[in-house]
Amino acid sequence: MSLHADALAVLGGWVAPDDAQEVLRRRYVGHLAAHPDGLDRSCLPDHLTASTLVASPDGSRVLLTLHARAGRWFQLGGHCEAADTTLAGAALREATEESGLASGPALDPVPLQLSEHPVPFCGPRPEGPDGSSDRARTTHHLDVRFLAVADPDAPLGISDESADLRWWPADALPDPDADMLHLVALARARL
Repeated sequence: MSLHADALAVLGGWVAPDDAQEVLRRRYVGHLAAHPDGLDRSCLPDHLTASTLVASPDGSRVLLTLHARAGRWFQLGGHCEAADTTLAGAALREATEESGLASGPALDPVPLQLSEHPVPFCGPRPEGPDGSSDRARTTHHLDVRFLAVADPDAPLGISDESADLRWWPADALPDPDADMLHLVALARARL
């Protein structure tokens, strides 16, 4: 099975936790149906990404990375790669690469949350008819977010994409937006 087929199967069968997530689930499935390359970073202006919220076993802490380009704290994740065969596998690969956790976190293969968000620094802009870059066409990540559990005492390693990496109390996140608060609440409810 290809990564594209896995993504369609996972998202097609996923039971969204609320109406807003169901709207996104349908959007993602429609995107994949229309774009065989919908998981590739070259699919512009939108493409699927995979990420993981790593939590302590009791859900009291979460591991976040200070994204070097965005300058904000996020869960671990990023673009799918050619070698990825499943969305969950892509999310786990990203989490392991970005955390430096030697044994890798224990990933729940069922998506936790979907998040569509603009990423103005991601990828080249498609050229307009006159050869100029169309700045109005901002890239959007259609992020599929998973949950993983790891020991907060395990050694960490910061990747080149991160300015910092650390465990945060789940109820005292740095500059949280509504999307991150929702993600953490869903994770704590699942744990």
